[in-house]
Amino acid sequence: MDVVYAEIEITSSLSAPKVFKVYTDFDIIAPKINPESYKTITVIKGDGGVGSIKSMTYSDGTSSKHTIDDIDASNFILSWTFFEGDALMGIINTATHHMKFIPSPNGGSVFKQTFVIRYKGDAKQMDDVINITKEAIKNTFKKMESYAIAHPEVY
Repeated sequence: MDVVYAEIEITSSLSAPKVFKVYTDFDIIAPKINPESYKTITVIKGDGGVGSIKSMTYSDGTSSKHTIDDIDASNFILSWTFFEGDALMGIINTATHHMKFIPSPNGGSVFKQTFVIRYKGDAKQMDDVINITKEAIKNTFKKMESYAIAHPEVY
């Protein structure tokens, strides 16, 4: 079984608490601001916190389920694991994502997302999966950041 680790970092002018807060509202905001990627995100088990299971339906009609692994508001950390769905293309066993929002000395922050993809059986790493995932993360981050800037009364 292939295991792939990848990482992306993006600098933001927004503080770590603000970017963290907007990402805690991801389920509501992402389908509104990024409908070309996300159609719906719903909690199917739990209260939305750690241990909850969520279902995502993407604009291309595929879907996935993931568990919420960690929400650490004091350290600005979020993590979850995709474990089921046709979005995993039948070759990915799990895809775990770890986000950290790191305060910068200038008052902004650095968004750091690490993801670990575990392929099933003899399935091999697909470079296009990594590249598509990185682009989707960048695109979504910029849209989430823009949303926070446009709604200073909330963020």
